[in-house]
Parts: sequence; structure tokens; C-alpha cells
Amino acid sequence: MSLERLVDQTRERFPHYDKSNVEILPLEKGGSDRSYYRVRFSTDHSLILVTYNPEKPENERFVAIAKFLNEIGVNAPFIYHHDHLQGLIWMQDLGEEDLWHYRNEPWGTRRRFYEAALDQIGLLHSSDPDSGKKLHLQSCFDESLYRWEQNYCLQNCFGLYFQLPATEIDKLRRHAAFDNLAKRLASYQRVLVHRDFQSQNIIVWNEQLYLIDFQGLRPGLRQYDLASLLFDPYVTFVHQEREHLFQYYFERNDHGCTLPEFERVYLDCGIQRLMQALGAYGVLGVLREKKEFLRHIRPAIKTLIEVASAAENFSFFAEFLTGLPDRPKPQDRLA
Repeated sequence: MSLERLVDQTRERFPHYDKSNVEILPLEKGGSDRSYYRVRFSTDHSLILVTYNPEKPENERFVAIAKFLNEIGVNAPFIYHHDHLQGLIWMQDLGEEDLWHYRNEPWGTRRRFYEAALDQIGLLHSSDPDSGKKLHLQSCFDESLYRWEQNYCLQNCFGLYFQLPATEIDKLRRHAAFDNLAKRLASYQRVLVHRDFQSQNIIVWNEQLYLIDFQGLRPGLRQYDLASLLFDPYVTFVHQEREHLFQYYFERNDHGCTLPEFERVYLDCGIQRLMQALGAYGVLGVLREKKEFLRHIRPAIKTLIEVASAAENFSFFAEFLTGLPDRPKPQDRLA
């Protein structure tokens, strides 16, 4: 749909702005297959217009989940209007400052925002898991999904990006530690999780934190969301900062286990989440030719080495990751 047609559609839904001089600006939004636009009516009034493929169920879920989050007290953008036939959503404009925007600020500033983000996700984790049934969420985190995430990394990062031989990748895939990891994580009690809880999916607006890109919400492990935020490849933490935020979440939420037990699952989820991220960077950077995602591979691997070294039975994986080349082969294809 052309920009002119999008403006016409907006005027039809918001007739009180019919006489306004409407400006529409495309926005870059990560690896999403949705398109985002800022529609500005004046210096003080604007909204965000999202266009999406109606044939993808995950896109349809966005509006229902946004309303659900607001109902349970989690900050999410307000939905003004939804045209599900054309795949159009008009929603609240929360500005452009995400949590990633503050990555170089002093720790005192960053800590306050990260604690607020953890407060928000804690509200989701403490909500009734059965309340998500009416939202027709994606399949819960189970053994097959954990194995899929692992293979997603093996195929698209180690295979597609690093061009490692198939025999080496198959050997890694068959290692019992990965199968045991998937079985172990699938055995724990699930809560509702964001699934992509990282710095670029958390907006700072009027000193409040808002969750976005939550269409992947589903039953899973709270430690997966925690690992997504604290092992975020887009942001650098020192050990003391990460440890503070980990303790902050643990002390403020009821999770029914001891600190050592909670940390073991957290590290296991860190391996899972970082493997999922590495697989995504391979797909986005190589197959979809969004080269900017390739620069996140090295930081993600560095963090994954740290996590695998601390997790039980994954020292072999840390050694494997340490031995990866600095640059993929062939270089001319991926540079």
C-alpha cells in the first residue's frame, strides 16, 4: 500500500484530523516483517501505523495481547484502531527512545530503567497463565521448541554464517547435553513470557517503561525472559551490573525455588536464548541481507562462552565457541 493510501486510510479513521497537514515517515524496526510508520498531524499529535501480513497469525495476536497487557497492569502501547482485513494497526506513539538508547549512560541511570523493566516483566510472569488461553497464543515452550532453537543456531549461524562442515555441526547436534537441556527446561512449570525481552523491545516514555513486539508471548520460563534482557547482545554489562539485576528480580518475585536452583535454570536459558539470537542473526544477516545484524554475532558468542562456561555440562560448548574463526568463510560473501 502506497504512503498516500496509508494517509487516506488514516484520515478515514481519524476524521477530526481531516484538515491537518499529515506527514508520514517510515520507521526502521529491526528484523520484523511488519512495516512501521510515524503519522504526524502536528508537533504535538502523532501515532504509529503498522502494516502487516494478515495471513500470519502472530501479527493478528498483537492487538489482543496489547489489550491483555494493559488489563494486567503491564505498560503497552494503546491501540486506537485495528483493521484486520487490510492488516493495519494505528497505535499510541511512544517515541523513539528504547532501553538500548541508554546503553552508554552512567550505571545509575541505566540501573533505574532496567529495574523498572524487570518490574514490568514481573507483572506478566505473576499473571494467571490460563488467562492467555483466550489469546490463542503461539505454542508453549516445550522440548521440541528448545531443540528447534538449538538447531536454528547450528544451521544458520555455525553453518550458514561460519560455513562449518556439516559433519562438525551434526556432531555438535548429537551431543547429549543439548538433548538433556531441552528435556530439563521443558520439565519446569511455565508462566507467560514475552519471548523477545531485550533492550530494543522496551520503550522509555515519560519516565515509564513500555513493552513492544510482544506478539511472540506464550507460556515459558521466566528465566528465559531474564536471560534475554541480561545477556542481550546489543548491550554490554559488567559482571556486577548483571548480578545486581539478577538479584533484583529474584528478590521481588515468587518463583518457588532457591537461589542456586533459580540460577541454574537462568544459565540454561541463557544458552537457549543466545543460540536463538545467533540463529536469527544468521538468517537476517545472510539470507535477508540485513548486514547490520552480523555485527552482533561476535558479542553474542562472547557472552555465550561466558554462560556456557558457568553452566553445568557445557564446558565443551565453550571450548567449541572459543575455537570459532574471527570471520566467516568465504569472507567476500558475508562482508
